Amino acid sequence: MWQVKAGISGTVVINFAKKLLHKSPFVPDNRKVSKKFATEKVLVMGVLERIKSRICQDLREAAQEAKSQGKIEYDELPSFVLEVPREKVHGDFATNLAMILAKKAGQPPRKIAETIVQFFPVGKNWVRKVEVAGPGFINFFLEPSWLYQVLPEVEEEGENYGCSQIGKGKKVQVEFVSANPTGLLHMGNARGAALGDTLANILAAAGYDVTREFYVNDAGNQIEVFGRSLEARYLQLLGQDVPFPEDGYPGEDLVECMRNLINEVGDKYLKVDPQLRREHLIRYALKEKLQQMEKDLADFGVIYDVWFSEQSLHDSGAIEEVLKELKEKGYLYEKDGALWFRASLFGEEKDEVLVRSNGVPTYFAADIAYHKNKFDRGFDQVINIWGADHHGHVSRLKGALKALGYDPNRLQIIIMQLVRLFRGGELVRMSKRSGEYITLRDLVEEVGRDAARFFFVMRSADSHLDFDMDLAKKQSEENPVYYVQYAHARICSILRQVKGELPRAGEVPLEALQEPAELELIRKIADYPGEVIFAATHLEPHRLAHYAYELATLFHGFYTTCRVLTDDPDLRRARLVLVNATRITLRNVLSLLGVSAPERM
Repeated sequence: MWQVKAGISGTVVINFAKKLLHKSPFVPDNRKVSKKFATEKVLVMGVLERIKSRICQDLREAAQEAKSQGKIEYDELPSFVLEVPREKVHGDFATNLAMILAKKAGQPPRKIAETIVQFFPVGKNWVRKVEVAGPGFINFFLEPSWLYQVLPEVEEEGENYGCSQIGKGKKVQVEFVSANPTGLLHMGNARGAALGDTLANILAAAGYDVTREFYVNDAGNQIEVFGRSLEARYLQLLGQDVPFPEDGYPGEDLVECMRNLINEVGDKYLKVDPQLRREHLIRYALKEKLQQMEKDLADFGVIYDVWFSEQSLHDSGAIEEVLKELKEKGYLYEKDGALWFRASLFGEEKDEVLVRSNGVPTYFAADIAYHKNKFDRGFDQVINIWGADHHGHVSRLKGALKALGYDPNRLQIIIMQLVRLFRGGELVRMSKRSGEYITLRDLVEEVGRDAARFFFVMRSADSHLDFDMDLAKKQSEENPVYYVQYAHARICSILRQVKGELPRAGEVPLEALQEPAELELIRKIADYPGEVIFAATHLEPHRLAHYAYELATLFHGFYTTCRVLTDDPDLRRARLVLVNATRITLRNVLSLLGVSAPERM
């Protein structure tokens, strides 16, 4: 159990971890995503992914047969891609295998493609036709009937549809938000929370063993400044004429915090030694701030497994140990009374200070110790979501890990760009330094959790995000989250009309589904497991927000052109199976996004 500690020079300790790590009363009941995905048995992959896997295997065997007959020469088959072509006329899948083999084989790509096709088993695994196109692409055309295998699987898997074991239980830690506990969570923190939590959900659904972690920056200069800011507010509220520190935290929340303290203890700390007074104030304020952060994040659907204290690295000697190890390896030297890391040996332009001339370790030193601790805890992969202002720290941290003997590729850092907030078509000016900014709590109260989370995940982390408050509150198809949720609610409305008449997929002639809108909808449903796998392996949670919108769009189009409760009994039953499969898929993807799937709107 981690201790969350705070204070000046390591003197103050708060045993707050038990409060932070237990299941709090305000945790939403439906927020059990990662545990469910991590423990339940699920399919390895969906129908479409299995077909792709088999085609890839058939391609390898065809290339091997061509090699054994002397048609192609190569030592080892390189990695290749099997993907969906942009244009339908090029088939269901296409591969670049021949073009990748060309250099090794010493033959034109098209000739290699034609040779491989000779040995490819057409008619197997739903492949009805194979063509060579362009400079050497191999295109695959599937029997349309494969689509009818999708709906029974969706129905059978239910809430597990889209899950897989591609991660094979690999231990992954996702560290995100990790805001200084000196103020309230703001819009940037909100975006990080949505991205980090959604990514953790996706990784868990893909079979990874995921841990969510919050790094509490409860040591260093910001805590010193925090203490002086609190002291000034405390004394001012007690009628003392004291100036506020020029570098202090000006937020109104600190005033409220000290007002709460005075209501509890009055002027108890008025005549206490200033150093001890600040320690008491920090202890009180950190507990209140962390409790509020925990609650605000939980209201946003984010529950952490671990809250890790930076101060604990100082108290436990972890920083001293990592400095000792780097020194023994020859990567530290003294200069101008400070201790320097030879970062230039690892590609940096200049070396970095780890211990200042006054003997105080830098934040970088703590960061190295923290990441060493992560890997020593047994994580196979560590993912950090950082703000754009931390971009310059990425390579130097990876260099330090390499110096310690860790594979720096096991650390993946996602850089998140800034958020601009718009209201009434006007940019909302915000400044954390002046204490004027929109908090996570304000945002959730104004636009709701669903809209906030969906909007934050709609764009890739490396893209700047313009958040339109008015659009987020609109109840119309212009609002993307409303548009997606309305598709789910519309399906639920249809199913309520049939009450207990919903048929099972195995009892229905699914071949009755022949309309383009029907087949496109099924194909999109079939794409879902692959989308989850791609989003997990490429760390791109925004793909699932796009997928949800595209699936909703296809459903709304289907609903417009295809009457579900038609008089034709076979067609009616088949369409009911289709809309139910759409409902399941929509619900599942919204669950990964941390967004509710309402049955009525």
